[in-house]
Amino acid sequence: ESQVAGLSAYVREGSLAAAGVERAVAALRDELALARKLGCARTQVFATAVLRNCSNREEAVAAIEERIGCAVDVLSGEEEARLGFVGATLDEPIEEGVLVDIGGGSTELTAIEAGRGALSLSIPQGCVSAYAQFVSMILPEPEGVRTIREAFKAHLEAAGVARSLKAETLYGIGGGVRAAAKMRCAMAGAGAAADSLGVAEVDEVLALLAADRSAFAHLAVKAAPDRLHALVPGCVMLRSLMGALGARTMRFCRYGLREGYLVE
Repeated sequence: ESQVAGLSAYVREGSLAAAGVERAVAALRDELALARKLGCARTQVFATAVLRNCSNREEAVAAIEERIGCAVDVLSGEEEARLGFVGATLDEPIEEGVLVDIGGGSTELTAIEAGRGALSLSIPQGCVSAYAQFVSMILPEPEGVRTIREAFKAHLEAAGVARSLKAETLYGIGGGVRAAAKMRCAMAGAGAAADSLGVAEVDEVLALLAADRSAFAHLAVKAAPDRLHALVPGCVMLRSLMGALGARTMRFCRYGLREGYLVE
């Protein structure tokens, strides 16, 4: 069971606001209560980019731990990327390519060579943090789309992504890429399903936004209501990644970070 907390939207000038701590506590209390009802012998809580990168990390983590009565394991960017790879390869091996996890507060990239995770990079921009920083309403205006794209490209250049990573096929995990796939399926019509997205299909999603914002919004509400605010930033970032890495296709993995964490 999952719920979208959207903690990146509560970061102000690098610090997680008290309201963000409250949101995290509320979400975790719900899940921990369910775990108790199910009789779980052990529960573990882990955190990713928002808590990892906020300037008041120690204070925020301590406040959450005290309120929920449970320790919080804050993963490094490298750990997050590695565990995402562990989860992604649970049901089928991946021999070559780049694993992509567009999360709320960061984007994790893992080069896969000979069936093993090699170089891992953590990009400090996610679909929710991009929304919080660059979008004033729900859907970004054209200028907002350009700003998200330019900011993400700057992060990719700073990390040397184009120099160090190249792949014709990307493998996607996480809510950001799944929301993009759901939107493309909604555009294709009832019964459509997708286990991959091509460059042209991502372009079609963004072209609909540019051509008819109302039609885009009505489809998005049906396709990804819990990720409506993060849908466009995720699509923009995915398209930028495909361009930077020379990829033509994004394939979706069934499992990801949570399952990788459980396995280890």
